Amino acid sequence: MCSNLYITNKALTVCSLPILHEWLFFCVREIPPEIGNLRNLEELDLGHNKLVGTVPAAIFNLSTLKEFSIPNNSLSGCLSSIADVRLPNLEVLNFWGNNFSGTIPRFIFNASKLSALDLDGNSFSGFIPNTFGNLRNLKWLILSDNYLTSSTPELSFLSSLSNCKSLTYIDLSYNPLDSILPRTSVGNLSHSLEDFEMNNCNVSGGIPEEISNLTNLTTIDLGGNKLNGLIPITLSKLQKLQGLVLYDNKLEGSIPDDICRLAELYELELDGNKLSGSIPACLSNLISLRILSLGSNELTSIPLTFWNLEDILYLNFSSNFLTGPLPLEIGKLKVLVGIDFSMNNFSGVIPTKIGGLKNLEYLFLGYNRLQGSIPDSFGDLTSLKSLNLSNNNLSGTIPASLEKLSYLENLNLSFNKLEGEIPRGGSFGKFSAESFKGNELLCGSPNLQVPPCKTSIHHTSWKNSLLLGIVLPLSTTFMIVVILLILRYRQRGKQPSNDANMPLVAMWRMFPYLELCRATDGFSENNLIGKGGFGSVYKARLGDGMEVAVKVFNLECGRAFKSFDVECDMMKSIRHRNLIKVISSCSNEEFKALVLEYMPHGSLEKYLYSSNCILDIFQRLNIMIDVASALEYLHFGYSAPVIHCDLKPSNVLLDDNMVAHLSDFSIAKLLTGEDQSMTQTQTLATIGYMAPEYGREGRVSANGDVYSFGIMLMETFTGKKPTDEIFNEEMTLKHWVNDWLPISTMEVVDVNLLSQEDIHFVAKEQCVSFVFNLAMACTVESPEQRINAKEIVTKLLKIRDSYGCFLNLESE
Repeated sequence: MCSNLYITNKALTVCSLPILHEWLFFCVREIPPEIGNLRNLEELDLGHNKLVGTVPAAIFNLSTLKEFSIPNNSLSGCLSSIADVRLPNLEVLNFWGNNFSGTIPRFIFNASKLSALDLDGNSFSGFIPNTFGNLRNLKWLILSDNYLTSSTPELSFLSSLSNCKSLTYIDLSYNPLDSILPRTSVGNLSHSLEDFEMNNCNVSGGIPEEISNLTNLTTIDLGGNKLNGLIPITLSKLQKLQGLVLYDNKLEGSIPDDICRLAELYELELDGNKLSGSIPACLSNLISLRILSLGSNELTSIPLTFWNLEDILYLNFSSNFLTGPLPLEIGKLKVLVGIDFSMNNFSGVIPTKIGGLKNLEYLFLGYNRLQGSIPDSFGDLTSLKSLNLSNNNLSGTIPASLEKLSYLENLNLSFNKLEGEIPRGGSFGKFSAESFKGNELLCGSPNLQVPPCKTSIHHTSWKNSLLLGIVLPLSTTFMIVVILLILRYRQRGKQPSNDANMPLVAMWRMFPYLELCRATDGFSENNLIGKGGFGSVYKARLGDGMEVAVKVFNLECGRAFKSFDVECDMMKSIRHRNLIKVISSCSNEEFKALVLEYMPHGSLEKYLYSSNCILDIFQRLNIMIDVASALEYLHFGYSAPVIHCDLKPSNVLLDDNMVAHLSDFSIAKLLTGEDQSMTQTQTLATIGYMAPEYGREGRVSANGDVYSFGIMLMETFTGKKPTDEIFNEEMTLKHWVNDWLPISTMEVVDVNLLSQEDIHFVAKEQCVSFVFNLAMACTVESPEQRINAKEIVTKLLKIRDSYGCFLNLESE
């Protein structure tokens, strides 16, 4: 069923025209009216092409059209002027991310088969019509980020939606609705509804108890409104609820214990209200909870049972009335990524056990009454990016151990009683005077606006001057009045106002299929970044501009369902800076996908076999240290050992800074029970990387991962795959390296790494030799005789340090 389209004197054959991408970008800037001549056209997708102008009216007369998608362009015009249009076969209308204006066009309500309508991010205005009830097949209704209002104070159009029995997704966010939520209308919405979003709509009144009738809800987002009253206890009926977002409203009273019955709850955001009393002790029962934000309320205490939530990822208790010392039990929350306890009345010393939170990236304890010194154990927070300890009573020196925090980007130690020299190493070279002001006894570099440190010759006079400065009466009393306004913008690229740039912990949410479809441009081949045994991975750009990766499971593969479940179970609990992060998921009977953080540099495999991007020895060492660190965490840093089962370069992904992240846990195993050393499996890993006992007997153990790591270590430094054509049953990659190692590493090392003309040849050759010897220790035939992941990390770090020393000596 083909037609011809003639543009710029070129004929383009079109078969139902599914997608026109780069062709349109280079050939035209406006939609050609000739498209209206394609009388058999069923699908028209012109998304993401920088198109301008208006939509030709002739296209709306294509009665065969089933899908009409023109998202993320710069199209404009008033569509409400288009009349007498039927579109009897239209199922999908996707116009998000343009500049359309006027009222919602009436022809939409003649499309009786319409199942998905997305008008997000335009300039539509006027009342939301009550005629949406005509669209009986509607599943997705997205009208967010426009200028739409309600014709009545009680959102009368919601009552018409009760006719849409298949409705699963409603998003009306960022519209000036200026109304209240009608109790009856909300309760009569489709019982198929899974996602109800109406944030930042200036909605007031109470939260209707009748919302608990919608028992299939997984997400409620009513944040940024003027809702008042109590949190309804009837919410406990929503047993499938995963996200409850009510931030920045005027809710009062205590947090009801009934919320603790929501066994699937993953995200709870109640910050920016007037909630009082204690944080419920029963929250410790919510074992699925990963994001908890209770900041800017009037809460007074944290129950001891709370610290049993050992899998929590983000905590925000800022701007409350919490008192007492920080509990030692905080050290139990081993997977914590972010803590914000600022602007409370915490006192006492900072627990040294916080230094054991290896995954912590954001720690905010500013504006409290904390005393004592900064724990030296903070140097063990190897993932830390932002640290704010300002406006406390901390004393002593700044620990030199903080120089080890290579990821530290933001530091605020201002307005304490710290003294001594400001460290110079590590990340300290990039911090400004703002990080240290208000500490009168600090010294260091002049650019930090502190006095220079005295040398040992003048030690006595410096000491006397310091003493004199302490005993002299202060001539001026400084009063610091701080007003912290936290404006929460969760969409359209708006950033939170926290000065340390803590990422939005509310980023998690369940994604509907339609949103992932449009973010990947219909799972276009242009966005395909990888294929595996269980599915494909696509690059996606979400509506707020955030780039993610979407792993879509091939459900025609028998093991894909189990693979999806395994990966979800694994990744929802484990967190480490060298593991890929799962942002969310999308799951129904016909579609399953994981939304992952996007790695712009792709896989290690890509770099190893690229002629354009060649990794040097130091880069390869750092990548292997990253992978080994992830492996150490999986084997020793979690409550039960996690066995990856499929270590190989294609599963090692590289971020902007070339930091490695281990991915793909689709066949991973969790060793539980009394014997946490081994289990059996019938799922085969990748040939060439799997340990002998894995291939022969299906024995899965940490030792098997170590073997795979050893093979990958050899591949990384030889540039040879274990399945290379030069290898066979008699000669493997392992045997090849082992045979040549005592004779000459030059015969096996990647030719890009070693050259005898290099002035650092000796140091580099010695380094590579150490690496290959370590690989041999990983791939010993007997599993029990292999070294473990902790030893691998230690040895790799020593090799890297020795390599650096060798280079320095040779340079001298």
